[in-house]
Amino acid sequence: MIPIGSHPVWHPVFETLAYAAGYAVFRHFRERQGDVVAEPQRWTVLAAAAVGALLGSRLLGLAEQGPTIEAAWRSGHLMMLLLSPGGKTIVGGLLGGWLGVEIVKRSSGIHRRTGDLVALPLCVGIAVGRIGCLLAGLADDTFGKPTSLPWAVDLGDGIGRHPVQVYEILFLILLGLMVSTRAKLPEGARFRIFLGGYLAWRLVIDFLKPQPLIDGMNVIQWSCVGGILLLILDEIRPWTEMHDTAKV
Repeated sequence: MIPIGSHPVWHPVFETLAYAAGYAVFRHFRERQGDVVAEPQRWTVLAAAAVGALLGSRLLGLAEQGPTIEAAWRSGHLMMLLLSPGGKTIVGGLLGGWLGVEIVKRSSGIHRRTGDLVALPLCVGIAVGRIGCLLAGLADDTFGKPTSLPWAVDLGDGIGRHPVQVYEILFLILLGLMVSTRAKLPEGARFRIFLGGYLAWRLVIDFLKPQPLIDGMNVIQWSCVGGILLLILDEIRPWTEMHDTAKV
């Protein structure tokens, strides 16, 4: 068993480093590869992604705290809970950011797929942030279930647990290699590989986390199922439209 302990002070440090690292990778690839949209449109898209991610992350984080929200409502402390730090989720941030971008693109008349440039930065940012989650230990809600495997980690309570954050970092390295391949891919494919891959990963890995279940899965997993279905529908929509146009 590997002693890690719980050090909450490191979580905001690595969260900040995650944003910085992700943005640095984005700037590097944008300068090297160019962009499919003009400068003003790119910053509009990024702003929409940031606002959508913030809202989606917070809303899904609160959805995970169903009993806590009910207790806060009964005690008259609901507003304090809504404004309190924490209670954010990566899956909610990704889905909210994606939805925010699609809304702004439609209203602004942007018809290009704009997500490829952020696929690798997201892999890097999430991986760096997960280091903070691991070091935060029991103070963070991302720790794994107990296990007797030799690489189990002790987060300070003497119980060996799955190092799910390490599993995710390794997966993100693999996913990053996939989305940064030099192979010629259709526009938007890299972002869809990232988003679909990450949602599928979370659908699987969250079975190793001690979260409350609803019909066999937690709130995050059900959200991943919904996100994957939306990705599939979004992918087949152009083909359906082309087929309908051909009929006319």
